[in-house]
Amino acid sequence: MQKFTSLDDFRAVLNGFNGPDGDAVSGARDRNLQLTKPPGALGRLEDLAIWYAGWRGDARPHIERPQVIIFAGNHGVTAQGVSAFPPEVTAQMVANFQHGGAAINQLATVAGAKMDVHALELDNPTADFTTGPAMDDQAVVDALNIGWQAVDPNADLLVTGEMGIGNTTSAAAISTALFGGDASGWTGRGTGVDDAGLALKTRVVETALVANPDRDPLEILRCLGGRELAAMAGAIARARVENIPVILDGFICTAAAATLHQASPGALDHTIAGHVSAEGAHRNLLQKIGKEPLLSLGMRLGEGSGGALAIGILKAAVACHSGMSTFAEAGVSEG
Repeated sequence: MQKFTSLDDFRAVLNGFNGPDGDAVSGARDRNLQLTKPPGALGRLEDLAIWYAGWRGDARPHIERPQVIIFAGNHGVTAQGVSAFPPEVTAQMVANFQHGGAAINQLATVAGAKMDVHALELDNPTADFTTGPAMDDQAVVDALNIGWQAVDPNADLLVTGEMGIGNTTSAAAISTALFGGDASGWTGRGTGVDDAGLALKTRVVETALVANPDRDPLEILRCLGGRELAAMAGAIARARVENIPVILDGFICTAAAATLHQASPGALDHTIAGHVSAEGAHRNLLQKIGKEPLLSLGMRLGEGSGGALAIGILKAAVACHSGMSTFAEAGVSEG
């Protein structure tokens, strides 16, 4: 199995990505035109099915083995008071995931998805990135490798989620570093900080950007990210190599994915956005990476919850595409 020893190793993989299967895309488009419906009548579901077919290399695919992976990490920046919850909640929620008691457990079950949980050195938080990089080279590479190895190569769809007190601050810092603008435009309330907490959080992001001036996308992931964000990036990249389509979750997952997008244009072509969250900057971040969300339900939980909920939408699109009869098969006259 591939194992990275440096960020340059990972960068080389990103730059070597292949595209979708052209024959499968063509075959799926042809089939879509023959199904018993007016052209375009299923709207975006048709585009989703064709997109999925291309990445699976099958003009008439099925979704049978979705995987949801939750990565958890702790952040040294919580020492700055950026979260409404203490860092101990990360480990407590991991235990909740493992015992099946969280929202994501219920949503994964409803979606028919296998769910895995990976806690990344919770007793060893990343460094406080207001004074320097969150991770050294070895730490970020280790996290990328964990994410890479967590993907089941037999899965036919992937959702990555996260748990980590303080990680909306990390996502805000990453987004500002990647795309510019004022930190206030990228910084939100996360778990529910008040106005004073939001002002503090914004100042923390501003300080972090000064302390970490490198604007290479993968260096931004190292310096301003967390282990769980790097692991999500590694998993999303592995899915591309395995031709497994990915549904992105909320703001934090999208920030991790955006580092891949900026590092290698087209690196997220195998992904779609499951939803737009209530975290204010998420919609802007999706626009920056060219993704239109499937759902908008005011969710802001994380955990992969919005992505898992969107599995049902993609399953429906693929089921219609592959299960419907053609006009010829149904004996229905075409208009």
